[in-house]
Amino acid sequence: MEIADLTPAERRVWEAFPSGAAVDFRESPDEDPTTGASWGPERTVRGEVLRALLLDGPAQDGEIAGLKLWGARITGTLHLMYGTIEHPVRLRGCHFEKPPNLYGARIPALVLTDSVLPGLTAGTLRVDGVLRLTCCRISGPVRLAGAKFSGAVFVNKARFGDPDEPAEEPVLQLNHTEVGTDIWAAGLVAYGQVRLKGAVVSGQVNLNDAQMHAPGDTALHAETLTVGTDLHARGLQAEGRVNLTGSRIPGQLNFAYARLSHPGGQALRASSCVIGELWLREVAPIEGTVNLRRTQLDLLHVPPEVWPRQVRINGLDYRVLTPHLPAEQRLPLLEREADGYLPYVYEQLTTAYRTVGDETAARTVQLAKLRRHRRTLPAYARLWGHVQDAAVGYGFRPMRAAGWLLLLLCTGTLAFALHHPPALKPSEAPGFNPLFYTLDLLLPIIDFGQEAAFAPRGGYQWLSYLLIATGWVLATTIAAGITRSLSRQ
Repeated sequence: MEIADLTPAERRVWEAFPSGAAVDFRESPDEDPTTGASWGPERTVRGEVLRALLLDGPAQDGEIAGLKLWGARITGTLHLMYGTIEHPVRLRGCHFEKPPNLYGARIPALVLTDSVLPGLTAGTLRVDGVLRLTCCRISGPVRLAGAKFSGAVFVNKARFGDPDEPAEEPVLQLNHTEVGTDIWAAGLVAYGQVRLKGAVVSGQVNLNDAQMHAPGDTALHAETLTVGTDLHARGLQAEGRVNLTGSRIPGQLNFAYARLSHPGGQALRASSCVIGELWLREVAPIEGTVNLRRTQLDLLHVPPEVWPRQVRINGLDYRVLTPHLPAEQRLPLLEREADGYLPYVYEQLTTAYRTVGDETAARTVQLAKLRRHRRTLPAYARLWGHVQDAAVGYGFRPMRAAGWLLLLLCTGTLAFALHHPPALKPSEAPGFNPLFYTLDLLLPIIDFGQEAAFAPRGGYQWLSYLLIATGWVLATTIAAGITRSLSRQ
């Protein structure tokens, strides 16, 4: 392209390029680029001019060339598909008439901070430095699938999609991208799906205070995401499903102060993940199902009131559960499992309490497990379970046995003290003792010689039968409960 073909505005850009000098068309620093469609020719640059400049622009000895432009209206398409750009591109506060096409291009750095674009096509883009879309407003899809960035990706406070027009495809597509450091997306606003499926981020992902609006759909699609350190989503507001299935996050997955809403569907799906710490502190009650099946956690911080009415937690493995609360406050969650009674979820909660040395809470969970299991049994088995529960709490409440024994012993002793049963052989019978006679009836393995020497009659005979039968049931239940308790230790 000849310089004679350029407008005055384009000539300014062309002449500044060899030295990397900035060209600022703005009338004021706080100018709003959304009004850029009305900017006149004095600040209009054609996309084809920028293409010619970046691919074969003039050079100057001893200077580092680069495109640094503020507040321009860029008409036509900036078409750099498969191009190799050797100079950084910085187009801040610009208004693009059409989506730039950087598919398959290679570039040292791309900065579009504060710009307004109808979209961006840059799949398989290679950036040797950083990508900055900070504070951009992009109404159409941003296609960055398969891109590789040596540095960071900045999309903080950017706005993607149009709240008045449903998005036909994800508004921000970072699926299968590779990021050398971090993704900064704090304060991002997306009207449509944000996709990070299969992305590999060497550092952290920051979604603090982001807003994702995809009601009835998936707001954040991040299956098999791999993060080097943490994924921060403090204060995230997500309308739609947050899907992290199969992700690897060795540090924190932090949803503190977030609001997750997907009524009638899964609000948070993080199944088959490996996560260091999952934080749901001060989160508003989740609207929709939470799916954490087969996920491995070192620490799970979640208050009971955060959980929704239905969860899927079979196979969830966590070592520490915080904040530390009595078992009675944690047990209602296990009743919300979508698949009904699952022994594993009780065993996992028991293990968590034993990890911190709370054996009393661990026994409470085990007792709740047996009671829940009892509801799945046939009637005769449920009856026997009720007996074990009432007698000794399935072996986890051994002091109940002492109470039952004492009550029966007092009853029998008082009854037989008021009415001595006659001796079978008066000349050979020992002196009658109502206490030891009752003990002989109650305890089948003890013989004080009283039971065989005396034979009650009438109603007292039926009382003796009751004490014998109750004693056998109680002894059997105690033995079964103690055996179960010891085996679980």
